[in-house]
Order: sequence, then structure tokens, then C-alpha cells
Amino acid sequence: MTHELTLAPPCPQDPDRYDDPLAAASPRWSGSGADIAAAQQAAADFLAALGVDLSADGLRETPARMARAYAELFEPRPLRLTTFDNAEGYDELVIARAIPFRTVCEHHLLPFYGVAHVGYLPAERILGLSKLARLVEHFAARPQTQERLTRQVADCLLERLRPRGAGVVLEAEHTCMTLRGVRATGATTITSALLGSLRTDPQSRSEFFALAGVHV
Repeated sequence: MTHELTLAPPCPQDPDRYDDPLAAASPRWSGSGADIAAAQQAAADFLAALGVDLSADGLRETPARMARAYAELFEPRPLRLTTFDNAEGYDELVIARAIPFRTVCEHHLLPFYGVAHVGYLPAERILGLSKLARLVEHFAARPQTQERLTRQVADCLLERLRPRGAGVVLEAEHTCMTLRGVRATGATTITSALLGSLRTDPQSRSEFFALAGVHV
């Protein structure tokens, strides 16, 4: 039997939908209702305040492009989590490696990007494989921190799929650190979230990291 669970932006606060467990600590990003005209004017004012000459031929449309670009980055697509009965009783790890993602640092509004490794130990249900990538994409489409993004994906997997364990590792380059400030070109940041048996069982934990290609 196939079940479908829909995550629509913003994630609704009701018992039948995924509710972000970090919402109390960090307000949920709505991701909807962008006012492109207001954003375009704000972008023009911002650039002018920095001394950028918007009358130059290549810059006249830049505020409009900025507004549309950020609206696209901050608009999560509705996500339908399709699950299936684990009829064969598969009980080993399922891992999607090197899922590319990009999002925007909420502190400087500069991009950070990299790859995600997402996996789980099935119980009664399994997840359509493409949904692991879509889950990362869904939570990345808003101003983020890497730590929160890692945890949101893992928490959602655990709550909606109810596997025996769930694990997420993100490896990312932050342009707020490589293009400005310390300018640590090539530096990457790794975060992980392990839940259920992937957290409590050392053997399962080690196997997850090994299959994800993460050396710890």
C-alpha cells in the first residue's frame, strides 16, 4: 500500500503534518507571499546606499533580478513524501549519498552549498528514493543555518517515516566565510544528526558514516 504525506510551505502546525520541532527556538520561515515590487525597490535602495551606480547599462535591471533570485531561493516547493509498505522486510541501511543542495545563510544572506548524505534504517515503511533529495531541497529553500537544516531533515524523516533510525550529514562551503571576513577559501563545514538506533548503536552509527563516505 502507498501512503502520501504532503509538506506544503509553510509546514502546517497540525498533528497530521510535519511540525518543525525547532520552531520554538527559531521562527518558521513562511516562504510565501513575496512582494516582488517591494523587494525590487528595496534592492535598488540597498545597492544605491552602497554606492552602486544603477544607471550603468549592465546594472539597470539588477534590482529586479535580485528580487526574483531571492524569491526563488526562498520559495519551497510543496513536498509529497510517498511511502510504501516494507513488504520484503528490508532491514539494512538505505542511504542517498552526495545529494547537491544550496541555500542561503541567514546571518549574511550569502549562499552556502554542498552535498547531503541522508539515510535511514527501515521499519514498517520505506520511502521513495527521490524523496530523500526532495526533503533536503524543501528545507533548504529558506534562510538557514547548516546546523538547523541538518536537524530538520533528520527530524522529519524520523517523525513521518518512523524508521528504526535516521541519519543526515551535510558537507558545505559557506561563502560568508570564503568570500569575506576570514576568506578561508576551500574550507568546508560538516554537520551531522543521528537519531534512533543510528545514534544509540555504535555499530549502526559506524556503518552509516562508512557508507556515507564520512571519515570520523
